[in-house]
Amino acid sequence: MPKIIGGSLHEHREQTRLRLFGAMSQLMAERGFDAITLADIAQAAGVGRTAVYNHFADKESMLVGFIMHETEQYVAALETEIAGVDDPTDQLGAYVRAQCALKRDYHLAPGPDLRSVLSRGTQQRVREHVVLVEAMLRRILAAGIESGAFPEQDLGTTVSLVNACLSSRTLPEDPTERERAVESTVLFVLRAVGAGDQLGDGARMREAEPAVA
Repeated sequence: MPKIIGGSLHEHREQTRLRLFGAMSQLMAERGFDAITLADIAQAAGVGRTAVYNHFADKESMLVGFIMHETEQYVAALETEIAGVDDPTDQLGAYVRAQCALKRDYHLAPGPDLRSVLSRGTQQRVREHVVLVEAMLRRILAAGIESGAFPEQDLGTTVSLVNACLSSRTLPEDPTERERAVESTVLFVLRAVGAGDQLGDGARMREAEPAVA
């Protein structure tokens, strides 16, 4: 009988899932999604192959589970970060910085783009994880419009444009240059949504700071 991880069957199942997600993330970063198998993931996670099928029917199902898990953790952390921020402009700045800092292993994996190796149905399920993040951005923008911090605008269009900007942004590896690029991105997005000179106190202070040589 397999050894139970944790103090209960529920905890065992959750710990097994986390092991599988960790192994999948590492292997995708090393080889790419298309080059790994469920057997590879099970071996790297230190669990039996049969245990994998107790959680996921196939590799694509595991990928969807991994992406949703990572997204839910990210959204929860971001919710905590902006919970004490009242100004919608500063909330939007926090959102942009968090998006810049977010490392999506499934996007950074080497090999073919995931869209070329996943089935259409799985692509749609992967797309669902973006909805969780988009809902937060939509809420921040709506609050900014209601408070007068941002002008009236079509939320659907603005959300799409802001996320397209952030998803296509490549940041420098050098920490100083990266920080400068992130702050430039924050200011760009704030102005793009119409914040203009109505930046929150935190954003105004950062804009006034001299650039680090």
